[in-house]
Amino acid sequence: MPPRPIASFGRDYLAIPGPSVIPDAVLRAMHRAAPNIYAGELIDIAAGLVPDLRAVARTQGNVAMYIGNGHAAWEAALANTVSPGDRVLVPATGRFGVGWGEMATGLGAEVDTIDFGKRAPMDMDRIAEALRADTGHRIKAVLAVHVDTSTSVRNDIAALRATLDAVGHPALLMADCIASLGCDVFEMDAWGVDVMVAGCQKGLMVPPGMCFVFFNARAAAVRAAMPRVSRYWDWQPRAHPEEFFMYWNGTAPTHHLYGLRTALDMLHGEGIEGVWARHALLARAIWAACEAWGQAGPLELNVRDAQHRSCAVTALRIGSPNGTALRDWVQQNIGLTLGIGLGMAAPGDPAWHGFFRLGHMGHVNGHMIMGMLGGIEAGLAACDIARGPGALDAAAAVIAAG
Repeated sequence: MPPRPIASFGRDYLAIPGPSVIPDAVLRAMHRAAPNIYAGELIDIAAGLVPDLRAVARTQGNVAMYIGNGHAAWEAALANTVSPGDRVLVPATGRFGVGWGEMATGLGAEVDTIDFGKRAPMDMDRIAEALRADTGHRIKAVLAVHVDTSTSVRNDIAALRATLDAVGHPALLMADCIASLGCDVFEMDAWGVDVMVAGCQKGLMVPPGMCFVFFNARAAAVRAAMPRVSRYWDWQPRAHPEEFFMYWNGTAPTHHLYGLRTALDMLHGEGIEGVWARHALLARAIWAACEAWGQAGPLELNVRDAQHRSCAVTALRIGSPNGTALRDWVQQNIGLTLGIGLGMAAPGDPAWHGFFRLGHMGHVNGHMIMGMLGGIEAGLAACDIARGPGALDAAAAVIAAG
């Protein structure tokens, strides 16, 4: 085996857009023997998670917890609201919007997709046009991704609710907040969201394995009218359990519960507004560095307008083969792992090598972001990729100004 590069020793930094960096406190909370799943502290912990999850989502609604990833949350939300033959509208701004629609197709729904491409947010006029055309109100739900992790486009969910209301369409508004919860500002109740799905492995800072479906009374009424719902996905017993095991329809995700309890304590200790502000500040620092590099080189932010960029993930274009070359160099030489350009091009297409993504979600702070940017600067130099000067100075100035 060849010797490792001398700058690669030490703690690796996973800077992909999820799973995010796991806090040491969360890891310590999970490092324990298996607990009793029938009695004891685990039961109290689970009950206490619900109000704290509601506080992060800014809702007084219901929470159903599942063992699974974000795709499981997609299916759970659909299983409780959409029957075979029902119609749903998917305004897609990246791979994950399309993916949720594909999940609905697999469950027998008729899916109408409006594809807004990979660089722009939803166009409310086009959505309003599609809703008005549905004069029989066959569209049962609108499946909207708040932040599409593949493109880093952030959509205006409050404006989408206003569009539904202005048209007078009764469809449920369902939001995917898997990438954004606990990172970007999200107000479930104030924005009129009926169903929201999230995972534990991004802004909630827990290893992958749990997901959540939040739903309001309007969505609960739709569930009550369903002819049947899979017993496993049924959110009713999970949101209103008579016994502890009903939270999970079986064995609990024991160690994840300890980790989630600690992660929620950390979030509420900082305050959710503080969490949002921290993510916004660090995102601006990243964008400033990227804009400086792009002044004299191929690097380009995928989303041109800052108001439509996520504060949790940044998708970048740098031209093939530069994206893969940069990712490979920083991982092999300095222990920094950047995200692949997921969904921006097919893996067999040479263009696939021209994209990468930065994850800046969850347990990240100023020195971590500056370290990541410094690592990218070193990688650009090592790979002889043209770049403008002053990127680190620009990022440091943003952080210094607060």
